Amino acid sequence: QVQLVESGGGLVQPGGSLRLSCAASGTIFSISTVGWYRQAPGKERELVAWITSGRSTNYADSVKGRFTISRDNLKNTVYLQMNSLKPEDTAVYYCRHLNSGHWGQGTQVTVSS
Repeated sequence: QVQLVESGGGLVQPGGSLRLSCAASGTIFSISTVGWYRQAPGKERELVAWITSGRSTNYADSVKGRFTISRDNLKNTVYLQMNSLKPEDTAVYYCRHLNSGHWGQGTQVTVSS
């Protein structure tokens, strides 16, 4: 059973930064593709970024140049570094193990002054 646990969310002012973590267990993490999604109130869940086992990365246009996804296979963890945060980045952020489809429980990110 794949388990994912997100952490690192919180309240930050516009222009600030946060780093989210997604810790995985129950899978051979090094061959996994992992994605970060977000869901704002009243909106559909959207894919923000993903990283393959070969460390190829892709980003939604709305976060390109501001967010960076990375992974540490020794720690079974994927990170999402978020810089230059905007109020429209406010959402619950989820990680997903794309090989199996399992989701984490989500972590709230609020960007507000």
